Amino acid sequence: MRTVCGLDVHKDSIFMCIMDEQGKKREKKFGVSTREVKSLSMTLKSHHVSEVCMESTGIYWKPVWHLLENDFRLYLVNPQFIKQLPGRKSDVKDAEWIATVLLKNLVRNSFVPDNMIQQLRLYGRRVNELNKDIVRCEQRVDMILQSCNIRISNHVSNINGKSYKKVVHAIIEGERSADELVKLIHGRTVNKHGRESVRDSLEGNIGQADVDLLRQYMEVLRMYQAQKETCLAEMIKLCEKHYHRAFSLLLSMPGIKEQTAAIIISEIGADMSLFVTAAALISWAGLRPRNDESAGKIKSRKITHGNKYLRKALMEAAWGASRTRGSIFYDKFWRLRQRGKNQNKCTVAIARHLLGIIWSLLSRDEYFDNGYRLDVNLRRAGEPA
Repeated sequence: MRTVCGLDVHKDSIFMCIMDEQGKKREKKFGVSTREVKSLSMTLKSHHVSEVCMESTGIYWKPVWHLLENDFRLYLVNPQFIKQLPGRKSDVKDAEWIATVLLKNLVRNSFVPDNMIQQLRLYGRRVNELNKDIVRCEQRVDMILQSCNIRISNHVSNINGKSYKKVVHAIIEGERSADELVKLIHGRTVNKHGRESVRDSLEGNIGQADVDLLRQYMEVLRMYQAQKETCLAEMIKLCEKHYHRAFSLLLSMPGIKEQTAAIIISEIGADMSLFVTAAALISWAGLRPRNDESAGKIKSRKITHGNKYLRKALMEAAWGASRTRGSIFYDKFWRLRQRGKNQNKCTVAIARHLLGIIWSLLSRDEYFDNGYRLDVNLRRAGEPA
């Protein structure tokens, strides 16, 4: 007789409901400590439970999953897909409902990667956080300079360039002369805007507090950059050690370098059997146009929600691939542009094309061939051949 369990996982408690095919129910509340979860596991074993289902609530499901995955067949489901009918709601009833839909085979299991991929994801998503922190820190530095009437960011192309950083370090070291600071600016910038204009932008009123804050932000910035380099180095090392073949296949594609390849592997893994078709992977990544139509009128064709980390890496790769002369992505990008498509839509199309080919390469264990258009697989993915 089949016996299943539904778990409603919270930050400080786990509600369990065991249910068999005869409709018998056993309900109990557990804590979230390791000892409590092990006690939950013993309870499930004593009632001969074979399948356990839980909702993907934040990060609270992860430690429970890791402690139960070796003893039971686990299901992780999107709460949106098993939403109850309106009525009285409680944690016990939620656990009972999860067990009910599992018993009736109405759940769709989410993609949960293996432990090594999860380790890669931790590094990859930390890199994403650090990128945001680095940008925020650079903006803070520029705000301080702007408040001191140092307007050099109006002339340089970006605030993380060498000229800008040289000026900041010189100010921290005590240099105040605009004539000396202008010597640190790249000659192309000086020639473009005029030496007098650049010099004027470097003359301001700088106090000791401003210098101290600049020094602190630059120290934090160096720390973030060092952490980012460490995370990326560890990701590449793990990919070369555990996923060497898949890593080398991805590197054979235009627009994909080591960092992007490592992030792609950390999000989708190397086993494409988890995604039945290229279209399934593209949909999971959120790169398919939505089908929002009513009364014969198309309301929207925006891309759907999906894995934002994978989508960001693919969009960056698409920028590079669409600018690689002689590649099929370069040709497709400009073909779409000639049809009147805007640049962002063209880049999304290239990212979708890239992911479809990635699925094919990893499925077939083949290197990328620029003349090989993968017509059949692209048609499955909804792309024109």
